[in-house]
Amino acid sequence: MKKKYEVVEDYPLPTAPTFPVMRHPDTRKWFAIIMDVPKDKLGLTGQQRVDVINVKLSDALLVDVVTRQDGYFKGYHFNRGNWISILLDGTVPFEDICRWIDESFLVTASKQRKQEYRPPKEWIIPANPKYYDTKHAFDEKSEIDWKQGTGIKTGDIVFMYVTAPVSAILYKCRVTRTNIPYDYTDDHLTIRSIMKIELLERFKPDRFTFHVLKNEYGIYAVRGPRGVPYSLSEALKSCCDV
Repeated sequence: MKKKYEVVEDYPLPTAPTFPVMRHPDTRKWFAIIMDVPKDKLGLTGQQRVDVINVKLSDALLVDVVTRQDGYFKGYHFNRGNWISILLDGTVPFEDICRWIDESFLVTASKQRKQEYRPPKEWIIPANPKYYDTKHAFDEKSEIDWKQGTGIKTGDIVFMYVTAPVSAILYKCRVTRTNIPYDYTDDHLTIRSIMKIELLERFKPDRFTFHVLKNEYGIYAVRGPRGVPYSLSEALKSCCDV
């Protein structure tokens, strides 16, 4: 936790001064606490004290599923929220403990932090051929500047949907840099920041048309950056693999 998230533990509990708590640097919210508790407090046999780490999961259903496994318990000392206690005696593999710490960090993070740490995401972004020569966009270089899309970050994948008269997805790109300051305004467009996108694949204009997107994948409009449904994502990957 110290190495990955660059946090330092503190000890805020007067009645348990040896229990380290890990907090988000910005919001000071807890995302983990390590403690030792009597076994019988966890529903186990005996009163020996055992080490546990408490972390928070995303929803109650996940808590219910996870705590059916050996080494997992409903959060000790947390009577609300989706906290769990995980034994630190080797019952639960170290890699799994790390995964739940990561989950807790994201669940308790601020909106900005969640954006920083979320995994790469796929987007569809619109491009209007009236204002940009989309047909020849990548003829001379594989990386171009593009208007920054809200929520898009470095490492994301964007599929460029070229509007009428083309009305189809033409390009798959990777975002290589974001939030580059830029100042442009005309009668149709205002740009305050841009991102750089790198061409990965081209699609034939008759493959992912607006008709196909609407009738097969339920996409009725692309007016701004939007997520890619799973079924469409799989179809786009399959097409790229050919």
